[in-house]
Amino acid sequence: MANSADILNDLLGHPPSSSSPIAYNFLIPNIKGLQRFLASKEGASEPGSEPAPITSPQDPNTPPTPPPSPKRDGDEEPAPITSTEDPNEMPSDPNEPLKSSVQKHTTEVSLFTAATEAFSRANTNRTIAESLRECKAIVSLAKSKDIRVRGYVSVALGCPYEGPDVAPSKVAEMTASLLEMGVDEVSVADTTGMGTALKTQELLKTLVAAGVSTKDIALHLHDTFGQALVNAVVGLEHGVRTFDSSVAGLGGCPFSKGATGNVATEDLLHCFHGLGARTGVDVEEVARIGAWISRELGRENDSRAGKALLARMKDGS
Repeated sequence: MANSADILNDLLGHPPSSSSPIAYNFLIPNIKGLQRFLASKEGASEPGSEPAPITSPQDPNTPPTPPPSPKRDGDEEPAPITSTEDPNEMPSDPNEPLKSSVQKHTTEVSLFTAATEAFSRANTNRTIAESLRECKAIVSLAKSKDIRVRGYVSVALGCPYEGPDVAPSKVAEMTASLLEMGVDEVSVADTTGMGTALKTQELLKTLVAAGVSTKDIALHLHDTFGQALVNAVVGLEHGVRTFDSSVAGLGGCPFSKGATGNVATEDLLHCFHGLGARTGVDVEEVARIGAWISRELGRENDSRAGKALLARMKDGS
């Protein structure tokens, strides 16, 4: 199996052809990881070839524009669920060409923090304070290179070590700290899937009360207890427009016993489309991809909507 550096060099030096821009996201565990990333990036391009860009299509210091609200009674057009600054953004007019179609592939880096001390030590081998200091150094170097940075606050709605009642105020404090450092977007993560609709609502209200705009956050919802879609709808109702998901529900968490993957992309799309949201994503094509990757990995396809769509497509209905 190729090591991470080989994969990184190949992706950056020889990006796959695509009719749409591809946003690459690389997890950076520490400042040395970012330094290695930059060295790999600089050496990835062959002589005479155009280097793979590492910059965001927008000024990294410019906050994203708030997206439209979801469709309400009386509205003629449903609104897209993605942020208008997303590289794969959808136009408000379906006949209008994508602004992103003339943009190049983009690269961003991600860093992780946690809302509890126990999980922070297990996941990063650092206290929260030490983790934030490391994050500050990563953000500073990334911004000096005009690289977009995405932050994560893990166990925002429940911790495998400290229990289900993580203080929303702590999550808000961590989120605000990352944004103040210059992080472009913070993904608030229900790593364990312990979140419920009421807890998600309380957390979002606390974030807004702390001065955090919903346009600057994403929701990352694992489906361990079958609550991810419910919590996503709560997020949508509260103005969140960016949601992490995984095709066929791939994933999990090695530090949370029994944790399943992120909410399946197919299920999320089916749910949001049913609410009248336009995503610009062909859910049937995603279902086919989910079936393919599940076969390749020799695992069960965890998307209920994906499996239902595949069965219907097979029958030709």
